[in-house]
Amino acid sequence: MTLRRLTLALLALLLAALSPALAAPVFPPGSRVGLEPAGDLKLSQRFPGFEDPDRHVAVTILDLPAVAYEQLSRSAFSLEQQGMTGVTRENFPFANGMGVLVGAQAQENGSAVHRWFLIATAAPAAAQNLAMLVRVEVPEAAYSVYSDAVVRKMLASVSFRTVPTEELLGLLPFKLTDLAGLRVLRVVPDGVVVIDGAANDMTKQPYAVITVGRGAPDSADDRTRFARDLLTTAPLHDLELTSAETMRIGGWPGSEIRGQASGPKGEPLQIVQWLRFGASGGFLRVVAVAGKDQWDAMFNRFRALRDGVELR
Repeated sequence: MTLRRLTLALLALLLAALSPALAAPVFPPGSRVGLEPAGDLKLSQRFPGFEDPDRHVAVTILDLPAVAYEQLSRSAFSLEQQGMTGVTRENFPFANGMGVLVGAQAQENGSAVHRWFLIATAAPAAAQNLAMLVRVEVPEAAYSVYSDAVVRKMLASVSFRTVPTEELLGLLPFKLTDLAGLRVLRVVPDGVVVIDGAANDMTKQPYAVITVGRGAPDSADDRTRFARDLLTTAPLHDLELTSAETMRIGGWPGSEIRGQASGPKGEPLQIVQWLRFGASGGFLRVVAVAGKDQWDAMFNRFRALRDGVELR
């Protein structure tokens, strides 16, 4: 190594040692969107995002399907109609892409409030099927700490990730002790979607949706009608119920209903719904769907998945 190269290498090491460590983005539990929180912002226990409760500063992060982007964009261009003033809009680069940054001011309880909205979709290489909205709200009294420059630097750090499966599972009101070879696709309100295979196309691959709910009746006859009515709400074409029976599931009263339906292109599908009834109107629901040619191979796996669900 020449003297010049050695000098440059030593200089690079010295600068690295003297430079402050780069902050890493922080992600709300279960969110694919995170950022480097500014000031005294901490993960919120009340909503997906961050807050500085002493200064009443909030950063809300919405992780949404890509189809939501159009609605988010329309909302960004109607802020004047929501009582906001001084509205500005600009293209804004951030760590994992390019979005639209909207700034505005408003009055809340007689006090001035500064607001920023960062709206973007993710490129497929960064995240699949993702639109995001990051909303920052700073009261005038906190603006000296969370100034426009500080907020813009924070928003420039917005990053995407693939949420670890264990983290997703930890958010559920139940545990999955046996995935039966399926994998977690996404978490939904009060539940989870699991899918077979490596791709994410629910129109081509067997999948199951596991959720918990309330409002189930107490009597056996009413529960049978309740189960039938619930299954008819499934978003499938030409749904026809083929069998129904009561059974014990995990030691609790339960119901199994099977049916057949058509996929988006008319392909034949088979479906099963299991309900496990608990106390005080609570219930666990498992709905599993597979192509007719896949059904025999999948049914026992679906049943193992059902039997591996434990309420927390």
